Amino acid sequence: MPNAASHQKDFDAARQLRSDLALALRAAARHGLAEGVCNHFSVELPDGSGRFLLNPRGLLWSEIGAEDIVMIDVEGNKLAGHHEVEPTAMFIHGAIHGHARKACVLHTHMPYATALTLTADRGLDTTLSQNAMRFHGRVAMDADYNGLALDATEGLRIAKAMQGADVVFLGNHGVVVCGARMDHAYDDLYYLERACMVQVLAQSTGRPLLPVDAAIVERVARETMGERLQSELFFDALRRTL
Repeated sequence: MPNAASHQKDFDAARQLRSDLALALRAAARHGLAEGVCNHFSVELPDGSGRFLLNPRGLLWSEIGAEDIVMIDVEGNKLAGHHEVEPTAMFIHGAIHGHARKACVLHTHMPYATALTLTADRGLDTTLSQNAMRFHGRVAMDADYNGLALDATEGLRIAKAMQGADVVFLGNHGVVVCGARMDHAYDDLYYLERACMVQVLAQSTGRPLLPVDAAIVERVARETMGERLQSELFFDALRRTL
């Protein structure tokens, strides 16, 4: 039987995750990554129960606090929270947490990344900018837009299309960025949009684009992912200022 100490540990972990999730949502709003009251961020509780925390339906990301976060179980039932859950959030996030086994799942229609999902390439070229190179070997493309995710089948299709990748570009739709912890996942989300922005700007010049040598790209990817202190410092700075 779980003892009082383990219950307290689980409670403290959930409280911290609620705070981190709310912070990531407010930061995304500040950085122009939000879209109305749509799109969703979630994080799985670390107790192995399959439960996860999710932003509620109907609130702007800029107004969300830890007390607004909703808890969902593996079947999509709301367990805690005083707001409703948006159906597509439940289906997409439930499938990615359950099938793809990702702890943090950030789904947005952020403009520059979404713009690249409309192209024939479907997403980011990870050989072009230094920011893009951090995603080299970590990206999947789901070219098959299939309408709104209004049932578990579509959520599972998206989860399978990820093929274990941290980032998936959803054709004609948006992106999903995943990670083992919120500060790392949010840092990736932010820099993914920055990388997509400079690619879109470069393409808009009409001039040929010049990729970097493959060996250098792979080295930069290893170096960037080799230590994530910058990601953690960025999130700490957001916590101080938001």
